[in-house]
Amino acid sequence: MSHTSCSNYRRNKAAIDSFRKELVGMLGDISEIDIAILNKVGNKTVRWLKENTPVVTGFMRKSWRANPTIKKGDRTEKLIVNTADYSSYVNYGHRIVNKKGETVGFIEGKFMLERALSKADKEIVKAFEEEVRRVSKEHGK
Repeated sequence: MSHTSCSNYRRNKAAIDSFRKELVGMLGDISEIDIAILNKVGNKTVRWLKENTPVVTGFMRKSWRANPTIKKGDRTEKLIVNTADYSSYVNYGHRIVNKKGETVGFIEGKFMLERALSKADKEIVKAFEEEVRRVSKEHGK
């Protein structure tokens, strides 16, 4: 997963780690919470990507998917993919080549995936913060 702003990523990761530690202290096993939050944020991220993907035919917009959330050791992961074979060219940009194979220009990328991941990081922080409040209230802490 690439992030456009490393400092924001570190700050968000530190906040998530802190909220998860607090939840583990209250509940012990929080794997169900991890899965629920990733499912919720993953679905929101796919919706945002679909709304913000440029449209020519609509195929690429329809091709965004969130794979099932999986547990890998102590990690919980949700993969978001686009199955349109040209989606990386739209996201990252590409060169324009003439019939002779010469580069004659460049199409700038839209970077919708990076923007969506940045939004997802913030949503995950918010979701864990809300979960800590909910569990604290429920357990009278």
